[in-house]
Amino acid sequence: MKPTLLLIDDDLDFCERLVAELNGVGFDTRFALDGIQGQALAHQLVPDLILLDLLLPKVDGLTLCMRLKRDPRTTAVPLVILTSLRAISDKVSGFNAGADDYVIKPHDSEELIARLRALLRRSQGEALTSLRGEVLTYGPLTLVPERLEAIWFEQAIRLTRLELEVLHCLLQRHGQAVSPEEVLSEVWGYEADVNGIECLRVQIRHLRGKLEPNPHRPSFLKTMYGVGYCLDLPMEQRRYG
Repeated sequence: MKPTLLLIDDDLDFCERLVAELNGVGFDTRFALDGIQGQALAHQLVPDLILLDLLLPKVDGLTLCMRLKRDPRTTAVPLVILTSLRAISDKVSGFNAGADDYVIKPHDSEELIARLRALLRRSQGEALTSLRGEVLTYGPLTLVPERLEAIWFEQAIRLTRLELEVLHCLLQRHGQAVSPEEVLSEVWGYEADVNGIECLRVQIRHLRGKLEPNPHRPSFLKTMYGVGYCLDLPMEQRRYG
């Protein structure tokens, strides 16, 4: 069965070209031309993937992204922002709104398709299934992939799929500095670029907000400047500070 993809973009010619392109490589692609129609179609279809422009009429793409990610019906649907906005601030805003990836127009077709397929594999559980049989517990941290949770100092913490996979990647290399390139390759399935680095930084910031007593002075999820990130956990279950 073909995966369903919802494209939300106000450029009709662009939509028709991209729909033909995506359908040609195995997707069943629908499209909407404004934010209101896009939200309605997302609720009706509950697609496997959403591809979203930021510059939309009626409801802008950033607002729509936040709405879709907060709605229980669509929160788990992977969402890629595809836009001409290329400023770092726009990318950070997109990832903070819940986007799983950010691609800049004009896009490279092969790269876009590769990213969509990687997200589709992750959303269908391939990445989480692969966690079974690996290290899921160290000291005060236990990952519970089937519930998208972490047990942290005996408290259950809800995680997004991306947060869980980033945390798992770092847990496998506990006490070691892991480069952004290595995390992106393992979690996202492609080589590091500016968009990927920004997305990873946002995920790290979100994880610190959930794990650290003081996210601005992290004790557990550390940045090793010029090298990468290090998950440094105590063996004890007791929280300090």
